[in-house]
Amino acid sequence: MDDAFTLLRRIVDLLPEDAVAENGRTVGDVRKGIELQEWEMVLDVLIEIADVHPVTRDFWEMLAEAARQMMLERSRRWCEWRGWEVEHGTVRATLTLLGADEGGRQGAFDGDGRLRPLWDIGSCSTDGQRGLNIARLWAEFAPQLGPGETAEVRLAPLQPERWRHLKPGDVITMHEAQPVVGIAEVIEVLPPRV
Repeated sequence: MDDAFTLLRRIVDLLPEDAVAENGRTVGDVRKGIELQEWEMVLDVLIEIADVHPVTRDFWEMLAEAARQMMLERSRRWCEWRGWEVEHGTVRATLTLLGADEGGRQGAFDGDGRLRPLWDIGSCSTDGQRGLNIARLWAEFAPQLGPGETAEVRLAPLQPERWRHLKPGDVITMHEAQPVVGIAEVIEVLPPRV
């Protein structure tokens, strides 16, 4: 297995030279970072470019392995998450957690994809009861999400095919037991890219 630095050198060669991140950083910036051996910056820019430029699951897996070797745990999880999205798609939504006084959570949770709440997405079980579906949750731009807070989130459903009916504007509810603990409005439903 290649070391992290060799992986990063190989990964940059998988991108077209004109690939650019949303913030304007380029493949040229990555190459300069490699010359200067600014490895964490190189990883970050590759992630930023890959977030807007279509890449393969293998690309994300290589980035995840480089992040693992560099002991950058959140970056590793993000790369693994994005690799999963390439194959399965994702649902993005704006989630508002109910306050503790409204019956919501008592404390914050890490928004790094480890929480697996239940969601009411409008489906029914075979006996006609409201069905709840599991999806991991990643809070965008927020390391944690607490009672009463709102954030854009990405959802990774355990059974993605059950979520394909959702469309922007649909409202779904988050559950950690029977009561609702959050309400989310779907922003977009992205299909798999494989």
